[in-house]
Amino acid sequence: MHHAQYPSSPTLVSRIFTALIAVWLALSGAHAMAADTPSGATALQEKYQSLQAQLTHNQFARPVYLNSSESSSAIKGDIYAVVDYPFAQVHGALTAPGNWCDVLILHLNTKYCRASAGKAPATLSMRVGKKYDQALDDAYRLDFAYRVNADSDDYFDIRLNADKGPLDTRDYRIQLEAVPVADGRSFLHLTYSYSYGFASRMAIGAYLATAGSSKVGFTQLEKSDGGKPAYVGGMRGTVERNTMRYYLAIDAYLSGLATPPAQQLEQRLQTWYNATERYPRQLHEVDKAEYLAMKRKEYARQNTD
Repeated sequence: MHHAQYPSSPTLVSRIFTALIAVWLALSGAHAMAADTPSGATALQEKYQSLQAQLTHNQFARPVYLNSSESSSAIKGDIYAVVDYPFAQVHGALTAPGNWCDVLILHLNTKYCRASAGKAPATLSMRVGKKYDQALDDAYRLDFAYRVNADSDDYFDIRLNADKGPLDTRDYRIQLEAVPVADGRSFLHLTYSYSYGFASRMAIGAYLATAGSSKVGFTQLEKSDGGKPAYVGGMRGTVERNTMRYYLAIDAYLSGLATPPAQQLEQRLQTWYNATERYPRQLHEVDKAEYLAMKRKEYARQNTD
């Protein structure tokens, strides 16, 4: 019978001990760095302070800062904005999953949204499609898992995650976090991102080379030869337009809270459309009457059992 051989050399034992200490120090250091990392509330307050110049002076004529990034297989847009609503009101409205369907339906391409009842985590079952009236069977399905990642009296962090989308798009992420700021207002950070594979990259590329060739985002590049502002296009332009539409939907939803329930939908629809028309170069797609009629029909459809 063979017995296991254990290291007897003092040198070998010393090396093993030294390696174990190194691992422990590395782990301890990681925990120490994590402990020193600012909390979500602190980090967002610091971001608010660092963006004062951008929030005050920008092309949006409102306290908004937008940026975007693109890799070979993913795209992301971020918006930081101050909204004229107290944090308690923003918190109460946006930490309820059912309310998010009333936000998302305002977006031009959202055809339907329904929150699962009594399930944890909640699921937002969405259909997304074209900018005109469309049957649900012709729209794409997106199922977002809704989770409140952090929730306190001075901060919340909401995550909507969908693993699969149309074609080979995946990892759709909508994140909203907020903190209170001066004068009874709130500071929001909205992130919208997704990943894509070969098929969807080719399809999007074909669209951007044809029907979408004139579409642009908000990030300003160097001015053109004629002296007019030039804006980012391509995939970054696409994600910037959609991130802005989602932000304007959140703001429009909040604008309706002060009106009687029977009038809230109309208030939100009018506010969203009018806000998008402030940026016609990027966001104009349909006439107001067409948008209102389509959205009234879609809202009734998603609220009918």
